[in-house]
Order: sequence, then C-alpha cells, then structure tokens
Amino acid sequence: MSDYSGHPMQVLRRLIVLSTLLLTASSACAEDFPRKIEHRYGSTVVTAKPGRVVTLSYIGHDFALALGIKPVGLRYWYGNNPKGVWPWAEKALGDEVPVVLSGQVDLERIAALHPDLIEGMWSGMTEAEYRFLSRIAPTLPPAADGGDYDMRWQEMTRVLGYATGRETVAKEIVDRLEGKFAAVRAAHPDWHTKTAVMASIRGLETFTSRDVRSRFLTALGFRTPDAVDALAAGRSFYVRLSPEDLTPIDTDVLIWLNSEKGRPEFASQPLYPFLRAVRTGREVHADVMLSAALSHSSPLSLDYALSSLVPELEKVLASTSPSNAASAGGQNP
Repeated sequence: MSDYSGHPMQVLRRLIVLSTLLLTASSACAEDFPRKIEHRYGSTVVTAKPGRVVTLSYIGHDFALALGIKPVGLRYWYGNNPKGVWPWAEKALGDEVPVVLSGQVDLERIAALHPDLIEGMWSGMTEAEYRFLSRIAPTLPPAADGGDYDMRWQEMTRVLGYATGRETVAKEIVDRLEGKFAAVRAAHPDWHTKTAVMASIRGLETFTSRDVRSRFLTALGFRTPDAVDALAAGRSFYVRLSPEDLTPIDTDVLIWLNSEKGRPEFASQPLYPFLRAVRTGREVHADVMLSAALSHSSPLSLDYALSSLVPELEKVLASTSPSNAASAGGQNP
C-alpha cells in the first residue's frame, strides 16, 4: 500500500513536512555559514553568503567572474578596457560597470562600495591594510605559506569559492582546467625532459618556479632551471639577469613575453646568439594578449593561453631548424 494512502488532509500534511525537510536540507548545504578561512594574517570569518564583492587582487576579478560573481569594485592592473578586464572576461562581466580602483588601496572608496567581502589574495596587501580593510568587511589576504603574488590559481579559486558558497562551481572549474593540462602532458610525454622559461623583452628578467607563468609551463610538463631559482631573493617571483651571464635562460625553449616585433631588446647582446633556444629555433614570441593571459593565469584566461601557446610550442619543438621560431597569440585587445 502507498505511504500516501489515507485521508486527503493526512496526505497533504505529509507532503508539506517532506517539502519543508527537503528545502531545509538544501538551504543548509547552500548557505552553510559562517565560514572560516586561514591566511597569512590569521583567519577571516565570513558570516553570511556575500552579495557585494570587491576584488583587490590584480587578477581577482577573473576569479570572481568565473564563479559567477560580478564584483562591485575591482583593482586595475593594466590594459585598455575602461572596465578593467581583458577580452576573456568581458562576456562574464556583461553589462555590469564595476568601480575600477587604481593605484594604492583607497580605504574610503572601498568602504563607499559597502562590500560584504573583500578579496585580496594576489594584491600585495600588508598586515596594516588587512587590519583596516577587515573593519569594512571580511577580507581575504594572501595565503600563509606563500609570497604576495604566487598563490596558485587552483587555491585562489577554491578559497574564493568556499568564502562565497560556490565551492561546487570552484571544483568544477579546477577539475576542467587541470584535465586540459593533463591532456597536453599526455600528448607530449617528451616535454618533461625539457627546460623552458618565459622572459621579458623589456630587460633581462625571467621568472622563478614560484611565478604563475613558470607554473603554467610546469603544468605542461616543462622544468624551470634550478639556476633561475638560485638567483631569487626570498620569495621573489622574478630575477634580473646579467648580460654577461645568460646561462639561467639557456633552455630548450625560450618564450619572450610582449614580443610584438619578434626580437627581444637585448638581441644585440654578444651572448644572445649562443643561447640554445636561439641556435635551435626554439623561441616563441608571445604578443601582448597572450602575454597578459599567461600573466593572469586565471580560470578565464587559461583557456586562451592554452589554445594559443600549445600549438606554437608544438611547432618549435617539432624541428631544430633556426627558421622555426614562432610568433604566438591573437590580435591585441
């Protein structure tokens, strides 16, 4: 016999009770607050699901938008979009017009936005700034075990997802992107035997293994030379090289960032022609758009970076011909 047999009023009461239980359980899962996040300066408690979010990380808006959060204020890094985002984030932002915060942290402007949460995991936030910002709203500074700008994109996604009650979405984002990196590694098992670095054409600078750009290459299977990290001071994410010693970037693959003209500024240096990547034609010249996507390394920019850079890496590694150097990336924003 059915559990819902009997007097119509009894059936109705049972349905009401069942519906209430289901709604309560669903609400408890979705609105499981308060939530506590440990970080460099202690811990932050988010008492309720945030509605108004300000992102002070230079790349934080990408993470919020990927999770379906349109920040009421965001930190400008660089680029030409008056809304402060790059093309890969424009669709997610839609018609929203966030307040764009430039330069140093402006406490009054942030307070005027009445945020429920302030994200600053990739902001260089000092402890004094954290203490003041925490009086305005719960604030997320960098992680305890890292530098100012080396928090992994996976961790940033998960932490912001947890703090905003969107951990399921965060997990889906991380799983999907990590799957794409794994597929590239599986398709190119030989890449794990090779070294690769990204370097700036504007000077003799390259990035340590802690930096997001180097981690992008590591996720593809490449290795950052120990010689680069050996030059780093403390938790620095980049190092300056001497024109008399380019051995730290004497790698199998060399990727020049913001390289519109196809040659680094110091190509006239006497040691430049002797770099392994130069001699074998394994240089990749990344334009401004691709360089920005790599520098953001966010849930929104990584798809573009993968689709643009991987084919160029495949091209230069397919041959050792000096004519094989490639230019990568699409049109500038």
